[in-house]
Amino acid sequence: MAGRDQQSSNAAPTDDKAILDCLIIGGGPAGLVAAVYLGRYLRHILIVDGGDSRAAQIPESHNYPGIAGIDGRELLRRLRTQAKQYGAELVDGRVSALSRRADDLFVATCSGRQITAKFVLLATGLVDVSPAIGGPANEQPMDDVRFCPICDGYEAMDQRVGVMGDINAAGKKALFLRTYTRNVMVFLTDEATAEDGIEEQLRTAGIELMGKVKQLKHVRNKLFIETQDGASHLIDSVYPALGCNVRSELATTLGASTITNGNLQVDDHQRTTVDGLYAAGDVVSDLHQLSVAFGHAAIAATHIHNRLSPNPR
Repeated sequence: MAGRDQQSSNAAPTDDKAILDCLIIGGGPAGLVAAVYLGRYLRHILIVDGGDSRAAQIPESHNYPGIAGIDGRELLRRLRTQAKQYGAELVDGRVSALSRRADDLFVATCSGRQITAKFVLLATGLVDVSPAIGGPANEQPMDDVRFCPICDGYEAMDQRVGVMGDINAAGKKALFLRTYTRNVMVFLTDEATAEDGIEEQLRTAGIELMGKVKQLKHVRNKLFIETQDGASHLIDSVYPALGCNVRSELATTLGASTITNGNLQVDDHQRTTVDGLYAAGDVVSDLHQLSVAFGHAAIAATHIHNRLSPNPR
């Protein structure tokens, strides 16, 4: 196998149009920004997009640099348009398998199609564990169930906020949200041994520990949490702290290492421990921010470009 900063001696020539310079798996912010960079570097790339980016769930981002507010779906639409402007090919679908050939090329299987690439950038993100909500589906606003207090805690200013989870995960998220409102309540979903000091920190911050959750539901466009003691609590928004599933299986199947929270281990160039396989965005970092994903994408795309053979016009 080639060294990390050397091109593979077995790499196919760059004029072989059947072989991609880079396959990008995942069409969320990280994948699309990487495509913009690689397209501007005049590289032959393809994005496979499953169509379920976490960013599509953003009602409106207010900490996106230079833009006061933007809907997540609109952001993705703009990024797709921009990537296509620079020659990126986008395919709707899912990569079901990823393997490595003896000549170091990657082979991805997507809807029965075999895709061959010199490098792969994994931008598959994660899936949040979301609570079930009772009540008519058409009465469920997108923005009353939130997952990222870093993204939108400011918008919860002085609201009644519930945090659902075990005392440790929910407690830490509640303490973060206490910056913005006095009305923060923790609703327990699981039995867990409290970490040292967490209960005292919650008491000091004035955060109430409520009963165990029985049901989360909408009633006449209002959100309620019912607890097993029979109480019903009206809240403006709920922040689940129920964990997430990092979509790193394609990489780990190839032997890529992960860190304790399940994210892929990468170096300063976004390289995983599998040579030629890069990763960016939420599949790498537990700081789930657009700006972080964009930074990862720029770093990875530039390093991939520099490792490929020169492509002068």
